[in-house]
Amino acid sequence: MRIAGLVGLFKGRPHHDVGPDGRMALSDHFREFRARLLRCLLAFVVVLAVALVFRHELLELVYGPYEQARDKLPEGTTEATTSGAGAGLLLWLTLCGFASAIVTAPYWLYQIWAFVLPGLYPQERKMSRIFVAIAGPLFLGGVVLGYVTLPLALEVLIGFNPDGVTNLIDFNGYLQFFTRTLFVFGLAFNIPVFVVLLNFAGVVKGAHLKAYRPWIIIGTFVFAAVATPSADPFTMTLMAVPMVVLFFASEAIARINDRRRARNREGGPGPDEASRI
Repeated sequence: MRIAGLVGLFKGRPHHDVGPDGRMALSDHFREFRARLLRCLLAFVVVLAVALVFRHELLELVYGPYEQARDKLPEGTTEATTSGAGAGLLLWLTLCGFASAIVTAPYWLYQIWAFVLPGLYPQERKMSRIFVAIAGPLFLGGVVLGYVTLPLALEVLIGFNPDGVTNLIDFNGYLQFFTRTLFVFGLAFNIPVFVVLLNFAGVVKGAHLKAYRPWIIIGTFVFAAVATPSADPFTMTLMAVPMVVLFFASEAIARINDRRRARNREGGPGPDEASRI
């Protein structure tokens, strides 16, 4: 019975039948949310255990951008250090936890949208599955771009040190900086995807995206300037330009979806069409 109850936590099956209108009791929504959260945690823990086995290889991968930046700076400008009795353990746990979050990103992104999926129409579900499949690769693509630009960002930031001053970088602090930077790049690349998904849910209209397009573009560059770790325009542009391109794609898809939805209504004009009256 205990094993069956534990398995039931991960299944999240509703205690009440779903109505013909697709509605579910609030308690069943919470039960499903708990089940999906537990699945994400289980996947995270499993990958974390595997990452701990390959922790030395992960350390070389993470340490690479720092070494590239240090090679381009004057000798003796910067050194990496750790401090505290538990610093080494914290370093390994943070490193492997970050790797686990990245590897499981397609899975937990799927779980987020699967929780919203039952509220959509059949055609919207079909379209949304396509974009959920895109969300994972886009996240990983953003992470890769962040990793490629990180050496330049580190070189610029460390280069602000006065001549003759050695910058002692706490490696745990560097690891948090590394993690935050790559997560920001990954999540930034998924913002247009979530815009499209919100459009499928009826929350965001394509006409609204068109109307606020100039402000969204300006906001994208401001977000990139704040989110990127360095002050150089090169890194900011590398984040902002792909986000703007993805936004244009999401706007086009949203407007096409709005027109399709309007045609399916009985005699209702589309968002960009004139009324018959």
